Amino acid sequence: MGNIGWTGIIIIAILVVILFGKGKISSIMGDLAKGIKSFKKGMSDENSSETKDPNNNSDNSNSENK
Repeated sequence: MGNIGWTGIIIIAILVVILFGKGKISSIMGDLAKGIKSFKKGMSDENSSETKDPNNNSDNSNSENK
């Protein structure tokens, strides 16, 4: 029951194209790609800021005890 063959995938793809249209699908895929790129960029920016200044204490717990 859970096995979908190639013909099932092709039929589903045709139905999706008929329902949404080719332009809408490409628009959705473009937006998805932009979101993934910005997420990766944000993650790399966060990692690079942590490696550049490892002595930066964001919680400032050490400065309160002085």
